[in-house]
Amino acid sequence: MILQTRNLTLQHPGKLLCRNLSLTINPGECWAVLGRNGCGKTTLIHALGGLHPAKAGQDSSVTIAGMALGQWPRRELARNLGILLQDEPGEFWGTVYDYVLLGRHPHATSMLGWEADDLEMTSRAIEQMELGDLADRLLVTLSGGERQRARIALLLAQSPGCYLLDEPLQHLDLRHQLGTMILFSELAKRGNSIIMVLHDIGWAARFCDHALLLFDDGHAMSGSTDEVLKRDNLEALYHCNLGEFIAGRQHHFFPQTVPSV
Repeated sequence: MILQTRNLTLQHPGKLLCRNLSLTINPGECWAVLGRNGCGKTTLIHALGGLHPAKAGQDSSVTIAGMALGQWPRRELARNLGILLQDEPGEFWGTVYDYVLLGRHPHATSMLGWEADDLEMTSRAIEQMELGDLADRLLVTLSGGERQRARIALLLAQSPGCYLLDEPLQHLDLRHQLGTMILFSELAKRGNSIIMVLHDIGWAARFCDHALLLFDDGHAMSGSTDEVLKRDNLEALYHCNLGEFIAGRQHHFFPQTVPSV
């Protein structure tokens, strides 16, 4: 499932976030979206998911498999495109299992109940996010990190072809950050498209094969992580001096208070 933007321009009141972005996300690719706070990362995820209107323009578009988002029937779109938002409005007062099961709604084939496949995929998603011991707990009783894992589990149960993830690692401890990055990189290897907003350059360099850098002035840089995640690019992106060291084939960056050399 190919996700494409053509001349995408995004604005927030008083600020240009993204100008004429043309991007192609192919099946099997794992993309990191990086940038400073307020640069438009969340707005971009919303636009890719059809939740935020792009600036009107004759040549501006967001398409999936060559068809504009608005042309897709909603249930069919949800079977192909899944979105993890930073914030989830409202509260769900059921159990973790019931919450994750909501991800199967786009696939429901009967009004009489769930099919065996729906229940199996829900249980699998719960186990993938290590929530088996919490499946019967009320969602509202979970910690922030546990609830984040439940939100990811719901998306896994939904099983779309393309995943749009806005800060999937928020609230997660280090172990579950690692597990989540491994999980999504494996999904990419199986042919899914993954686009995730990250704040840790290290995770992006280790698990993503492509990166999109969103700069404060509305321009962007995209390409393979080897090409894009360079110190000069990242210093310009974050307005921060960075140190760099190489371990094996990986480049690692860290903020430093002295001017870089």
